[in-house]
Amino acid sequence: MIYRVCLASQTASVKGERMQTYPLQSMSVEEAAMLQFQVVDCITKVFEGHESLTRGDLGVVMGINMPVTTRKAEKVIAEVFGAEACILVRGAGSAAIRFGLHSMMRPGDRLLVHRAPIYNTTAASLEMMGIEAVEADFNDSEEIRRVLTDNPDIKGALVQYTRQLPEDRYDMHEVVRVIKQTADIPVLTDDNYAAMKVKDIGVQCGADLSCFSAFKLLGPEGVGVIVGKQELIGRLVKESYSGGMQVQGHEALDVLRGMVYAPVSLALSARVNEECVRRLNSGEIPAVKQAFLANAQSKVLLVEFRENIAERVLEEAEKSGAAPNPVGAESKYELVPMFYRISGTFRKADPELEHRMIRINPMRAGADTVLRIIKESVERVV
Repeated sequence: MIYRVCLASQTASVKGERMQTYPLQSMSVEEAAMLQFQVVDCITKVFEGHESLTRGDLGVVMGINMPVTTRKAEKVIAEVFGAEACILVRGAGSAAIRFGLHSMMRPGDRLLVHRAPIYNTTAASLEMMGIEAVEADFNDSEEIRRVLTDNPDIKGALVQYTRQLPEDRYDMHEVVRVIKQTADIPVLTDDNYAAMKVKDIGVQCGADLSCFSAFKLLGPEGVGVIVGKQELIGRLVKESYSGGMQVQGHEALDVLRGMVYAPVSLALSARVNEECVRRLNSGEIPAVKQAFLANAQSKVLLVEFRENIAERVLEEAEKSGAAPNPVGAESKYELVPMFYRISGTFRKADPELEHRMIRINPMRAGADTVLRIIKESVERVV
């Protein structure tokens, strides 16, 4: 079933002008619970009962060149996302994208990308592989068609699910559809910060490969996930013979455990974000001028103050228990809300904004905790 993401816009003021942001539509808690049940159901179809109570096996097992547990976990993940195959790789989401690009591109090839800053580690991968980026505005379907038509030597496309620019509003289903209709090329999607938050990841929208980090889904550090076409993933499996490259059985089981608990946890965070926006914009804290949501990688709460007190509020927020920096974007280590400076994209749009605006990720906290920390911090600086 094709699901169209409903883009509910949020309005912010930058340099005195009204700016629209289009955060991704998160799953509801009820939808997330159904995804949790689906993951568990897939586990029961692949693993025998006693296996889920172990820590898995190790090593390069003869015949499959990886732990049996890891192979089974990959089968489960492919089933969850309705994909032909899956491979777990070392190096988290960045390495997953790098391996994915390697499976479908060659040095000197040209790659279609969105006209926006490319994530740093992805840009490094393109440089390492000698891949040339060709830009098109993914918010404009006609421009995608024109760029592909004018550049028939483009060999693949990379689409980042979360927003690269505050004003981005493109729909993943639509972008993949237009690319596939216009050119016979593979499409890789960067689903970091979106997997298990939105209803359909890239491969469920028609892409050939989806890449994301298990660490962002309450899983182990350094494990990346690639799901998609058997032909592309098969190439990576053949090249990943080395024992040191294998994701061991206990790590693969931890990936699955994280994927069981992540959907509801992330949906609850999304609900808290929405409650915070509603309460702040109703005037609950007078020092706050406005609040809105944006996908600054993760979907976060952006809070603008009436005065230039952002830096001091961040200092005081840590004293009230807020985390001062991220670990892995909703990783298993991140429990308390994170209060952090706004992203470089917003600072570039308006350099003065960092003096009066902060971003907050509630992590596992409720709205009462988030607003209490804002209120206490503001009272100590105003």
